[in-house]
Amino acid sequence: MNKHHDIENIQFEGDFFEVTVDSIARRFELKTVSTLLNQASETERKTFEVSPSGYGIHWPLLDEDISIDALLGIVSAPARNRKTA
Repeated sequence: MNKHHDIENIQFEGDFFEVTVDSIARRFELKTVSTLLNQASETERKTFEVSPSGYGIHWPLLDEDISIDALLGIVSAPARNRKTA
């Protein structure tokens, strides 16, 4: 099960992507996050949507999606089917 995140203050500063996730400000080098975002114009970068559940961020002009769990390096174990007797 993926955790829902509180995502705020998404901004770009030079070659960096800054976002506040669950009340913690984080900064990422764009080239490590997304080649598309790294090469995007200011308008393309600033045109984004945060999923209502806080699962991720979508840039419609680039057709780019970033999962917050992936951005933070969170790996979720797959759900296992339990058999009952």
